[in-house]
Amino acid sequence: MQEVQSENCMHIKFFLEEPSAEEALRCILPKIFLPDVICFFHAFEGKDDMLEELPKYLKGHQWIPDNWRIVVLIDEDRKDCHELKVFLEKAAHDAGFVTKSSTSTDKDFQIVNRIAIEELEAWFFGDIEALRAAYPKIPKNLQFKARFRNPDAIQGGTSEALSDLLIQRKYFTGRIHKPTVAQNIAQHMELNRNRSKSFQVFVDGLKACVGEELLV
Repeated sequence: MQEVQSENCMHIKFFLEEPSAEEALRCILPKIFLPDVICFFHAFEGKDDMLEELPKYLKGHQWIPDNWRIVVLIDEDRKDCHELKVFLEKAAHDAGFVTKSSTSTDKDFQIVNRIAIEELEAWFFGDIEALRAAYPKIPKNLQFKARFRNPDAIQGGTSEALSDLLIQRKYFTGRIHKPTVAQNIAQHMELNRNRSKSFQVFVDGLKACVGEELLV
């Protein structure tokens, strides 16, 4: 996708931890933004790659005009959420950007830093209807089981939990293909019914990037 579009459109560049996040967002973003919001994606090769390379990439985007925003999304992965946020904020500030977390208005920032707690897959567990639309053999009552009541606090890891469920129900015979799974589930997701708090915080951050007239 070329980074040359109408000067009147809002542009958002997403920096993501891995390709599965890109596949999910390609399905989710049209449910938030009107077509006048033009989105670009850069997916890193995992968390370590993102933490190492992100500061350099941000410094390479100091050219962005007023109608551009940058959104950074990274998994918590059972790490210290505060330390991650401090790192992301410092990388943005060192590159000369104002972040949403550092300003009290919805107009004076260029970057939104967000953390999926604890992983992207928590967002999928936050919408059991979407999960079952993609994979009908998932139990209807899954969200009422103790382990899955809070999608942002699933013991043992949300990625591992989803992988185990899909393998147990014979959707995969070995390692799951995360980008495919993300696309399959995300296309059925509905914003307002998602029980993941980190998902709702992420959506709120996206809405702050654009005016009300550019929201679905």
